[in-house]
Amino acid sequence: MSASYIFSEFLRELPGYILFGWIFMPVTLLLLLLIAYFRIQLLEVNEELAMAQDPTKAFLNYHGQWQKPRRSGPKEKKCKN
Repeated sequence: MSASYIFSEFLRELPGYILFGWIFMPVTLLLLLLIAYFRIQLLEVNEELAMAQDPTKAFLNYHGQWQKPRRSGPKEKKCKN
């Protein structure tokens, strides 16, 4: 018995509503939900990029990129001996 024979017999005995309702529909709905989720995420990223590249804030962004990041660690005590 080959795998194709077993598969063809299985599909012949399987009713169409089971194939459509239990296999096709959940997979289709899952894919549509994934597409909607990633579309929402992409729109949020596009909004953030538009806010970052806003020409009214260009002056603030220009000066902000040249500032050095400050250290956020314990300060060393400098004592003169």
